[in-house]
Amino acid sequence: MLIIGIPGKTLTSNDRDCLARPEVSGVILFARNFESRMQVAELIEAVRACRPDPFLICVDQEGGPVQRFRDGFTRLPALARIGEIYARDHALAVALAEEHAWLMASEMRAIGVDISFAPVADLARGNRAIGERAFHADPAVVSELLLAYLRGMRIAGMAATLKHFPGHGSVAEDTHFDVAVDPRPLEELLQTDLVPFADAIDAGAEAVMLAHVTYPAVDALAAGFSPTWIAGVLRGRLGFRGLAIGDDIGMAAVEGVGGIAARIDAHRRAGCDLILACNPSIVPESLAAVEGLGACPADRLATLCGAAPQAWDALVDNPQRDTFIARVTALDATARA
Repeated sequence: MLIIGIPGKTLTSNDRDCLARPEVSGVILFARNFESRMQVAELIEAVRACRPDPFLICVDQEGGPVQRFRDGFTRLPALARIGEIYARDHALAVALAEEHAWLMASEMRAIGVDISFAPVADLARGNRAIGERAFHADPAVVSELLLAYLRGMRIAGMAATLKHFPGHGSVAEDTHFDVAVDPRPLEELLQTDLVPFADAIDAGAEAVMLAHVTYPAVDALAAGFSPTWIAGVLRGRLGFRGLAIGDDIGMAAVEGVGGIAARIDAHRRAGCDLILACNPSIVPESLAAVEGLGACPADRLATLCGAAPQAWDALVDNPQRDTFIARVTALDATARA
């Protein structure tokens, strides 16, 4: 049920105790957990030794401003660079989206990461947290690039996580620090921000991460705490059958829900399958809140576990990878020119 953060670059005895808890379904890694490719691969092996059952190793390796592992990995440009190409060569932009996704996912799978929480499906309409993490402002363009990104991830053996449902891009506030409210009605959202999500769900996206944004014309509760959004819109209207993931319960936008236990309970009641507790400081309280509730069912969790990866040496020896790296990394040079 919980995906937890750990504090350091190696596991402590306390980390091992936390990871062994059946209520913990995965771990999410950050820059604080990374020193080198070899080190983080050893950390992942140590986590696997604690939990050999279906168990998720997760990271945010989007590229641009959100890339947790850098040294030793391809420096991926922000998705906005691909969107900028679209206006002058949409076929090239689609190809680059697929190549970007393959590079990201194949490198993560080669070190044992199951899932990078990607791609961002939000519209690029001025949100402070999203910014250049989004492909484009036009829903149709985002949909086309998003579907290409899903193809690239799948070729590399990684499931996709669409974020941040039902769309975080059109409000200004950053939910890490502020409450965010989008006053638009559902019908307007269905014609704009929800278009990429709907198209990617139709294409079989395996997971969706909920936004800590409130849409009062739809429900007084923020999306991740709302049965109206999860059961009614996501699963009912859009037909999603994958896993619903609640965004980090440590964010400022959710403080009004109550303490850690109240936030977890609200996510569970709304229909979230997995809940992020990213900051190690909130993990003990989170574990206390879910004691005895069990993990996410193994058969559902297995749908997010990565397929058999290429070994790192084989990946590096792949000449196609060199071609993709040259094309994708050139996007940042083009943007600076």
